[in-house]
Amino acid sequence: MFNRTPQVDVGEAQELLDSGATMVDVRRADEWDAGHSPDAVHIPLDQLPDRHDELAGGKQVVMICRSGSRSARATQWLRHHGYDAVNLDGGMQAWARAGSAVVRDDGSAGHVA
Repeated sequence: MFNRTPQVDVGEAQELLDSGATMVDVRRADEWDAGHSPDAVHIPLDQLPDRHDELAGGKQVVMICRSGSRSARATQWLRHHGYDAVNLDGGMQAWARAGSAVVRDDGSAGHVA
């Protein structure tokens, strides 16, 4: 049903974000609370079908989760519904390994749960 999921690495994801893309974190609330990208919005995977209309139409979307598996499914779903979505290969683990910011909602340092 779905084609191969488009993947980007951390550097490519950052370039997309710098160009106006939206990052969507599909992890559970406890994972988000432990730490997330300061650039991300939180829409848990199980809420995506009901909340995808919160995403700006026509704007590229970079999907992220802990390792890239859940966000790959979310990317496929969004692409099937007409969104220009890509998956961050390696997820938050890759994001953190690359030295990109991981924060809590209050702005303090977070970690990948």
